[in-house]
Amino acid sequence: MSLPIEDALNILTSGTAKVLSEKELKEKLELGRPLRIKLGVDPTAPDIHLGHTLAFEKLRQFQELGHHAILLIGDFTATVGDPTGRSAARPPLTREEVLANAETYTTQAFKILDQEKTEVVYNGEWFRKMNYEQVLKLNARVTMQQMLQREDFKSRIEKGQEVRLHETQYPIMQGWDSVEIKSDVEIGGTDQLFNILVGRDLQKEEGMPQQVVILMPLLEGLDGVKKMSKSANNYIGVNDAPDEMFGKIMSISDDLMDRYYLLLLGQQRDQAAHPMDAKKQLAEQITTRYHDQQDATAARTTWESRFSNRDTSAGAKPFSPANDDSNLAQQVQLAFTTVFEIQKSLGEIRKQHILPGAVQLNGEKLTDPTAVIDFKETDVLRLSKKHSVVIS
Repeated sequence: MSLPIEDALNILTSGTAKVLSEKELKEKLELGRPLRIKLGVDPTAPDIHLGHTLAFEKLRQFQELGHHAILLIGDFTATVGDPTGRSAARPPLTREEVLANAETYTTQAFKILDQEKTEVVYNGEWFRKMNYEQVLKLNARVTMQQMLQREDFKSRIEKGQEVRLHETQYPIMQGWDSVEIKSDVEIGGTDQLFNILVGRDLQKEEGMPQQVVILMPLLEGLDGVKKMSKSANNYIGVNDAPDEMFGKIMSISDDLMDRYYLLLLGQQRDQAAHPMDAKKQLAEQITTRYHDQQDATAARTTWESRFSNRDTSAGAKPFSPANDDSNLAQQVQLAFTTVFEIQKSLGEIRKQHILPGAVQLNGEKLTDPTAVIDFKETDVLRLSKKHSVVIS
């Protein structure tokens, strides 16, 4: 796609949190050649969630404008772990775990990116060839004072929490990635500013043009407070089933809905529409984006049947309760484990589900964890807002 530079600049800077700097980006666009756009990801988990997709969507925009998209898989850096935002060192991963995660990670990334126009590189290609002398020379380019300017390191030291030396290597390695692939632009979240600036410094030392920094906002999770992440259990996975994806989006607040419209769809929601209708439209559009229109329409129909029309059996999954004297808490635990593959302790079942009234039998609340229930075939047992089973 060929656009006037000003138009391309408007597209590429829209939805960003910060660009360092727009002037530099304009100058690079004026070079008249495809720019090398870097997005680095560490496959520390097998799945991508919607928070990750903000950076992928920006990379796709560059791709559509004719630039060269480079998806850098941190197969080496993932074994160290990015310390950004961490109060303790990440647990180490084996190379086998990282490579297994990378396979599913890239498959999901290509739901957004054009696979044929994406160069995938692994930073183990250069880091595993380095000897100790080369590592020392690389370290000599960065001061300890620079590393201690990182807010997460500084905060941990002030609190008397340890900072492992291998963690201080991470920004240096991410920066060296930019040297190796000669990136013109690096995309990351706002929490990646320090790491990306290290890349600019190392490129300058190598006599290379410095990369432009494009920072994307951090997407809040379902709770509307914390950054979306698997560890906070507030995420919507790109690979979530259509019903689950639709239902999770319908659980967000109206305030968060506006932000999801803006960041995930690049739209303003229709203020004239009823908030419930607007949220359904949001959920349907996002579900369509990662599945298809047929799946999204079916997910919406199921959700409306279950919640709008109070048909509690819609979407419920078959469950065979234990045929013994198991009490309610034990039966609910069994349903979570066998039907949804969710592990919960009996304490969690009592405190989080039964006592607050979330567990219902045919619409009637069950609040006694010790009760022995005489289930009948076709009874509907609701375990939580998102999980229901039908007795079979």
